[in-house]
Amino acid sequence: MMKYRVRLTMLLLLLIGSMPVYSQAEAGGPIDEARLFKKLDQLSSEQIILVAADRSSSITGRLYVYEKQAGSWKRQLGPVPVVFGNNGLGKTKEGDGKTPLGTYTLGTAFGSSLQTPAGLQIDYRPAGADDYWVDTPQSPDYNSWVAYEGNPKERWSSFERLNHPLYQYAVVINYNTNPVIPGKGSAIFMHIWRAADKPTEGCIAMSKDNLLRVMKIIDPDRSPKIRIGVGDSIY
Repeated sequence: MMKYRVRLTMLLLLLIGSMPVYSQAEAGGPIDEARLFKKLDQLSSEQIILVAADRSSSITGRLYVYEKQAGSWKRQLGPVPVVFGNNGLGKTKEGDGKTPLGTYTLGTAFGSSLQTPAGLQIDYRPAGADDYWVDTPQSPDYNSWVAYEGNPKERWSSFERLNHPLYQYAVVINYNTNPVIPGKGSAIFMHIWRAADKPTEGCIAMSKDNLLRVMKIIDPDRSPKIRIGVGDSIY
């Protein structure tokens, strides 16, 4: 009986020792905001959209919005559930199915809805049937919005139709925009998700209601940026 107990104890210790150890940020626990705020102070912005994933292979994560008010950072929103690319995070090339990591400025808000959402502070651009985002690395139009009345398949081998239900509302994330490097990746947006467990092809997606909440908070006068990180890399 004693030998059995010793063996069982040793087995449990081995199992515990083999389990991965994660920080609170990696495990989806509370963010160390004191530590986070030190990082945010370095980003030349007074408003940060923070997007956190547990691991680089994660397809789900959390979004927060922080704003600096009277010299102190305050959380305005979050955690908001989001989904990432179908291959997780760490984008390096076109078509890898990953969401980029890093800190980026924001481009225009846009949408297939012709009506600008009430309460928006950022510019909004309606997207019609002739509006495309070009994914063809060899094209001079790569990673840009182009209005074109002809047959897009005759002009580009790959493109996004911006007049799309998932883009009823969206915000451009300025990934690979200055300069545009052919093949590094294109068409990275915040947009509406298909479902809470359905990943994207590299964008950050969330529910329509949450996306509108984020869009209405964005204040262009505060030099807003988005920071996308895995585990402790958010700090």
